[in-house]
Amino acid sequence: MPSRQPVAVIGAGIAGLATAVRLAVTGHAVTVFEASGTFGGKMHQFSLPGGYRFDAGPSLFTLPQLVDDVFRLAGREPSEYFRYERLDPITQYFFADGTRLTAWADAEKFAAEVEKKLATPAAEVTTFLAHGGKAYDATAGTFLHKSLHKAKTYFSPETLKAVAALPSLGLLGTMHQRHAQAFSDPRLVQLFDRYATYNGSDPYQAPATLSMIPHLEHGIGAFYPEGGIYAIAKSLATLAAEFGVKFRYNEAVEEIITAESRVTGVRTAFDVYDFGRVVSNMDVVPTYRRLLPREPAPERTLSQPRSSSALIFYWGIAREFPELDLHNIFFSADYQREFQAIFQERTVADDATVYVNITSKKTPGDAPVGHENWFVMVNVPHDQGQDWDALTAKTRAVVLRKLSQTLGTAIEPLIVAEKVWTPPGIAADTSSFGGALYGSSSNNALAAFLRHPNFSGRLEGLYFCGGSVHPGGGIPLCLLSAKIVSSLIDEE
Repeated sequence: MPSRQPVAVIGAGIAGLATAVRLAVTGHAVTVFEASGTFGGKMHQFSLPGGYRFDAGPSLFTLPQLVDDVFRLAGREPSEYFRYERLDPITQYFFADGTRLTAWADAEKFAAEVEKKLATPAAEVTTFLAHGGKAYDATAGTFLHKSLHKAKTYFSPETLKAVAALPSLGLLGTMHQRHAQAFSDPRLVQLFDRYATYNGSDPYQAPATLSMIPHLEHGIGAFYPEGGIYAIAKSLATLAAEFGVKFRYNEAVEEIITAESRVTGVRTAFDVYDFGRVVSNMDVVPTYRRLLPREPAPERTLSQPRSSSALIFYWGIAREFPELDLHNIFFSADYQREFQAIFQERTVADDATVYVNITSKKTPGDAPVGHENWFVMVNVPHDQGQDWDALTAKTRAVVLRKLSQTLGTAIEPLIVAEKVWTPPGIAADTSSFGGALYGSSSNNALAAFLRHPNFSGRLEGLYFCGGSVHPGGGIPLCLLSAKIVSSLIDEE
């Protein structure tokens, strides 16, 4: 295959890795510049003393075919690089009133569980999920797989199909309004409202279109990669190396060099490199503020409200809890108050929903025998100068009290290893503006169109991938951003 124009990729996160592979496969000479000493971005791993391994960031894996697509594009068999299993059950839910509910993968089995535990007719649940599936099938091809900022997108058959379907989808108003209309039990409304957190948003503000997210789990499936989420990044980095991608670790890009409205290269502390095309996998805000300080920035886009962040406690637990699974949710009693605290008051509510991910349930070697590795996360606002020492101490006490009361066991004495990741820490470690996990939030109906495009409208040769640009954050959308960027470059 003839060599094509060399490309620099800034950042070895999941989107940067997928972009590098896609471009290398089509003949580009790709160099990835990574500020840290390894690949993965938020999707890195680490260990705590005593033999506890953790996936640092993402913990839910949906749409695995998007990873498989990268390997098949390269002419490789995906299973030779990494394997995954479909989860069943998906999540264990613990409500504030003591109700416990298992979210089974099969939609009908899940609906039967809801009917048994929450007295909501199973048919209401299956109808709701089926409607979400139809909405996803009608719109995903346009709004997720293609650039929303290219005119030709709006003249394709898929777009015409999506537009024609919009009136029948009934997705007006907010997520919460949609769920409150569909279900009378507030616990079930809360369960479906939580899917707004999948892109760092508020269900009381986010558009009802996001109510199709549950289809990804119950219609397509939730999965667990063999070896943990980190295995996804590891497999893509391995594939990238096979196709000649060069990785320059511990070499942060300090400036994207431009001349006459086009990109000409990048500058690091070590050298200046010539590149006619540059793809930034860094958050779009620091990309402009740090790397393009002399270029006009798209201020309206950069000023969009940020998504939520996370306060994560990584605990080595000296006991096993058979009632827990890989994914576990412990709900707060007042969900609306919780989101008000995050998005209006920029703090953490006195009663917060707690997510506990335990990979040792699937990968026993992630913790010593008889122990578990708990990834304990609370949704919090992005960093705007809050007193995170005080908020961390307060939230830790809230989490311990909730988990201890629900599980009937004092949790704090069982913690034998601990690490904490706060929004300022996330910002510093991953160049995510304010530690916002998904760039901008989706708290208005036009949020998808207000995200930064996957290309620069001013600088020829500059592209963007990752969670802070179209189509959004999370593993599947980051992979789709890589697909969009590589297509844009190859089309040129």
